[in-house]
Amino acid sequence: MIRKSASAAVAAAALLLVGAGACTPTISYNGFQAREDKPQDVKVGIDTRSTVLTKLGSPSVVATFEPNIWYYVSQTTARSAYFRPKLRERDVVAITFDKDEKVTGVNAYKLKDGFKIAYSGRETPTRGRELSVLEQILGNVGRGGMLPQDQNDPGNPRGGGR
Repeated sequence: MIRKSASAAVAAAALLLVGAGACTPTISYNGFQAREDKPQDVKVGIDTRSTVLTKLGSPSVVATFEPNIWYYVSQTTARSAYFRPKLRERDVVAITFDKDEKVTGVNAYKLKDGFKIAYSGRETPTRGRELSVLEQILGNVGRGGMLPQDQNDPGNPRGGGR
């Protein structure tokens, strides 16, 4: 009797451990991952575009309207089971260059420095009108796709027209 309850307790503990392991979040690292040198170690006035490229590699993003600003972006997310991933950490480092390709500024931003964008739920209307189900079903009746074609018709793709 004691052996049965002991084995049942071991089985229950194993089941509990497996169940708890399923709730462990999966951590994902995306974007720029610093290996040896960090973007914050870039020195203003000393480093140039080529030394930054050598130290850090190519940037994650180059500013669209200002090619003298490079962004190195990385983020960490955690996902548990079937829930949406939650953003844990985001690091953005903006490195600006002058016209002589010298570093003029290094700005580091964290997740708290960002802001959420409120997307508009409105839709842009398209031209034309929407057809009802009945109009869609009966829309091709009488357009001629199923009627026999005249063999001497030059518009007939199946030959004729000589």
